[in-house]
Amino acid sequence: MPEGMVARRSVLAGTAAAAVALAGPLSTPASAATFGYTDDGANYVVDTGAGLVFKVSKTNGDLSSLVYKGTEYQGYGGKNSHIESGLGTSTVTIAQSGPTILISVTYGTLKLYYAARSGENNVYIWTNKADTSVSATRYILRVKAGLFLNDEPDSYTYTTSTIEASDVFAKSDGQTRSKHYSKLRVMDYDYIGWTTGSVGLWMVRSNHEKASGGPFYRSLLRHQSTDGGGLYEILYYGENQTEDQRFGLQGPYVIALTDGGAPSSSLYHGNIDTSWADSLGLLGYVAASGRGRVAGVGISGRDTSYAYTVGLANSAAQYWGSARASDGYFSITGVLPGTYTLTVFKEELAVATQSVTVTAGGTTTLNTIAIASTNDPSNASAIWRINDWTGSPSGFKNADLMTYAHPSDVRAAAWTGNVVIGSGTETSGFPCYLWKDVNSGIIVYFRLTAAQSAAAHTLRIGVTTAYANGRPQISVNDTYTSAVPSPPAQPSTRSLTVGSYRGNNNTFTYSIPASAWATDPSTYNQLKIYVASGSGTTSYLSAGTSIDAIDLLA
Repeated sequence: MPEGMVARRSVLAGTAAAAVALAGPLSTPASAATFGYTDDGANYVVDTGAGLVFKVSKTNGDLSSLVYKGTEYQGYGGKNSHIESGLGTSTVTIAQSGPTILISVTYGTLKLYYAARSGENNVYIWTNKADTSVSATRYILRVKAGLFLNDEPDSYTYTTSTIEASDVFAKSDGQTRSKHYSKLRVMDYDYIGWTTGSVGLWMVRSNHEKASGGPFYRSLLRHQSTDGGGLYEILYYGENQTEDQRFGLQGPYVIALTDGGAPSSSLYHGNIDTSWADSLGLLGYVAASGRGRVAGVGISGRDTSYAYTVGLANSAAQYWGSARASDGYFSITGVLPGTYTLTVFKEELAVATQSVTVTAGGTTTLNTIAIASTNDPSNASAIWRINDWTGSPSGFKNADLMTYAHPSDVRAAAWTGNVVIGSGTETSGFPCYLWKDVNSGIIVYFRLTAAQSAAAHTLRIGVTTAYANGRPQISVNDTYTSAVPSPPAQPSTRSLTVGSYRGNNNTFTYSIPASAWATDPSTYNQLKIYVASGSGTTSYLSAGTSIDAIDLLA
């Protein structure tokens, strides 16, 4: 039976309240037949007493074995599961206190922790990255080949035809594959993994409070190849990253084994109770009692056609939660004390910001947040508009496909896209991405009334990210050409070809004089949109940009 990946959209929350301290002295290691641990010389061997036995290397902290009900799941390509590509020689210790076993790994300034609970088929993991001296940005669970079939074929790299860098491939039928093609944003899932129907293997993500990129960020989730599969918890990923790296304790993220079903919802970041970890001495750990909450009674000025998300961010942490559709109420719990920038997003477009301060054990209650009319560009009166302003290219041609395929994929519609205003296909016919070497110079045809053509107008083009400083330059009827705008700050890595349109939303405005318009109302005006940049290479790695919306203001 094919395995399934279950994704769940949720509101981020922190650790649960009610701290229950672990008590008692460290116990004597138990036999492997019951809950406890043994030492086989090379590894600490932990038996949860419920069917799961795992080993952690005493040399480097790798997860060297993961056996569930007698079947080994760990390992592909001769590699263990570990942080990044594995640590060097580390200090590895183990201790048991009542129903909890903790393995601590120290490698320079990096701390890695594995915890097991009696009767649970879960491995709880925390990582504390203190600085950039250790390149530890992910945990990868390496799973043996042949145990699970694949239900996300776009991350299934059973092909060797490389078409970009060393990580994007093409099959003989023209479909593309890459470990980058995850589809999901961080806020869209609680866990990822596989199931045979009788066994499920899952990675349950943490709350990502020390990660970067916000709720809409996309990065590696899982992949399969001829060697096996990988499940990821990405702690910091530099591809198309919009924020600096955050440091400190991240977790827990959980490796969960089940009898085929989804992992228990009690493990989800919004539900998990880790009060049992309060007294474990994890470096950087903050119990629920040391955290606070932000609650807003509502958000006014919303367009109820869209979902709204509220984010909190500072240099130390990030959080987010969904605003209730009926009134905009939101609640974000488990927040570390500090002062944050609160941002209200219409879909993925920031439409309101303010500062909030969170205190340990307290609730910061906010009155109704009003979105100023001018903060939502959709409120401006427009002669015509292609797509609505949402901070994403959703609705444009190929937009959905680009989160899980390369632009050269045979499933992509042609990247050409001249459109006529009033045709009814302006948005669906306009490509989500423009490149200097692929489709620069796309034309928008439109008519103006005599009164409209007698006046100057402002054209706006919203972009969500750019590659190689790509930005739009326009011409109108070959009589007016705009200056080349300055490039806004955008990620310097690949984006458009590795499944991500998310960068820094930016609006370009162009003041077009009345002399540029056609004077006959029956004549179409021609707006040409070019991609300007002197960097980039060729084809889909030439300078490019992702489009949010285009409109001509009245």
